[in-house]
Amino acid sequence: MLGFLKALLTGKRNEEEGRMFVIVGLGNPEKKYFGTRHNVGFATIDALSDKYNIGLTETKFKAVYGKGRIGSERVILVKPLTYMNLSGEAVAPICNYFKVDTKSDLIVISDDVELDAGRIRVRPKGSAGGHNGLKNIIAQLGHDEFSRVRVGVGKKPKEWDMVDWVLGHFEGEDATAIKEGIEDATEAVLDIIENGPDSAMNKFNGKK
Repeated sequence: MLGFLKALLTGKRNEEEGRMFVIVGLGNPEKKYFGTRHNVGFATIDALSDKYNIGLTETKFKAVYGKGRIGSERVILVKPLTYMNLSGEAVAPICNYFKVDTKSDLIVISDDVELDAGRIRVRPKGSAGGHNGLKNIIAQLGHDEFSRVRVGVGKKPKEWDMVDWVLGHFEGEDATAIKEGIEDATEAVLDIIENGPDSAMNKFNGKK
């Protein structure tokens, strides 16, 4: 009875209690950023949404999100609407509201300019590595001990400005490679959920 009353007061159903993974893809919300290198996190969330039939139908916490299942676990797929540099302003509130343990049940997907297009790298924790979205999430959470899947978007050519590079679109072989990379990223998320980040690191970090 107490649990039922608590659910009524918080607006949550009993089925929402217990373990839940929050999976966040980083990007910028305007249509003009669709398909850019900086938005591969969004693209991976869209791929997960399609693959597991999880509609992104709710807008709250400065984010658009949807609840469903991946494998045997309940998940929330999240795309922050804050723009990249303020991603933590969406991630922290949604994790707090759903009482998610951000050190074990948060997975963040982002782009990586140090990896070839389509390569992915899984990490159980670590620094932002110069990525402003990750930097803001770390600042808002107060720690860097959350899992992340970094999707390679290709190294910036010397003649390019970094902002122009990450906000540019994939072309040629990179456009093909990134599709495979996004698929690998969805598989890595499943592996993290079912087996932990170490398993996903062993399977995907050396994959070409």
